[in-house]
Amino acid sequence: MRVLLVNKFHYLKGGSEKYYFELGQLLKKHGHEVAYFSMKNEKNINTGDKEYFVEELDLNNGSKLKALDVIYSKENKKKMKEALEDFKPDIVHLNNFQRQLSASIIDAIKEKNIQVVFTAHDMNAICPASAMLYEGKICEECIEKGYMSCVKKSCIKDSKLKSVLGILEKKYYDRKNIYKKIDCIIAPSNFIKRQLNKGKLNYSKIEVIHNFVNTTDTNDTKIGDYAFYFGRLSIEKGIMNLVKAISNIENSLLYIAGNGPEKENIEKFISENNLENKIKLLGYLRQEEIREYIKNSRFVVLPSVWYENCPYSILETMEIGKPIIGANIGGIPELIEDGKNGYLYKYDDIDMLTEKLQILFNEQKKVKDFSEESKKLFEKNYNSDIYYDKLLTLYSELIKEKKCLTNF
Repeated sequence: MRVLLVNKFHYLKGGSEKYYFELGQLLKKHGHEVAYFSMKNEKNINTGDKEYFVEELDLNNGSKLKALDVIYSKENKKKMKEALEDFKPDIVHLNNFQRQLSASIIDAIKEKNIQVVFTAHDMNAICPASAMLYEGKICEECIEKGYMSCVKKSCIKDSKLKSVLGILEKKYYDRKNIYKKIDCIIAPSNFIKRQLNKGKLNYSKIEVIHNFVNTTDTNDTKIGDYAFYFGRLSIEKGIMNLVKAISNIENSLLYIAGNGPEKENIEKFISENNLENKIKLLGYLRQEEIREYIKNSRFVVLPSVWYENCPYSILETMEIGKPIIGANIGGIPELIEDGKNGYLYKYDDIDMLTEKLQILFNEQKKVKDFSEESKKLFEKNYNSDIYYDKLLTLYSELIKEKKCLTNF
C-alpha cells in the first residue's frame, strides 16, 4: 500500500509531528511505501523517502494578503495534485493541515478520487484557536455562543486579525463541508470524539484509535526517589499546581524537564519558599534523556488544567512501566485507571493532588504494583502492533468502499 502522510510541520514540534514521523516508520516496517507532504523549513527532517513541500506560510510575519491562503491556497492545491500524480497513493493520511496547508489540498485529493483519513490531534475543527483555552482556563464559548467570541477575546495569538482569519476559515470549512469530504476522522481519544460531536462537526465517519508508541528495552528501570514532570512549562499544563503541592510534602523531590513562560514563576516560588532541595529544574532535555529520567523516577505527574487529547507523556511512561498521577480532564482518564496504574485527581484541586503524591512517595508496594500494571495496560492497549492492525483494517475498509462505489 502507498500512503501519503500530510502535516504542516516536517520537524519535531509537538505531538502531531511525533505521530506523523512514527506512523511513517511503522508503515514502512510493515512493508508499505510512504511519502510526506508538508511545508518548507530549514529545520525539516530528511526521512530518506519521497517528500513534497509547499512554500512556508508564516502567520506571524507574512503579508496580510498572503494570510488569506490560510482559507484556500490555490498554489498548495496545485502542489498536492503534482504529489498525487507522482506518488499515486492509495490513501492520504492528514494530520495538522489547517491554516498553513489549507482546505484546498482536500479538494485536490478528492478530485483524484483518493481516500483520505484525518487524525484530529486538536480541536481546531470546532475551536478557531484549537485549544479551547482562554487565559489559562477552559473555554467553550465558540460552541455555546458562536465564533464571534474568538474575535472579542482575540483568542488566536492575542490578535484581532488572526482571530478574524480563524473565524473566516472555520466558516468556510463549515459552509463547504470540508470535514465531510474526509472519508474517516481518527479521534485519538473518546473525549475528542465527544467534543467534535458537541461542536456539531459535520463528518462522514469517525473512529476512536488511541495513539501508540514503539516498544523498547526497559529492563533497567528502578524505583527512584523523585516525582518527574516533563513538558512545556505553561499555564495550561498546570505546572504551578504541582509545584505548590510538592511544597506541602515532607521528604519529597520533584524533577521538572522543559522550558516555557512559567519557568520564571516557578523559579520565584522555589526561591521565596526555600525549595531548592525539593524541586530541580532540568531545562530542555532530549528524548533519550527524558527516557532515562522516567526509568529512574518513582512516578510521573501530568497536572494539566486544559483538554489534553491522548498525551504521549502518559503512553511513554506506561511503556517504560511507571505509575502516573494525572488530572481528571480531557483524554487523560482514558489512559490512567485510578488505583490500578496510578491516580486521578480533580484538575484544580491542589489538596487532592497533594494527597495522591503523598501516597506514592510513602508506599513502596503501591509504586511497584502500579508500575507492573502500567506495563501490562500498555502492552494490552497501546503498543504499535495493536495500532497498526486497527489502522490497516481502517485503510483496507476505505479502499474497499472506494472500489465498490467506483464499480457501482
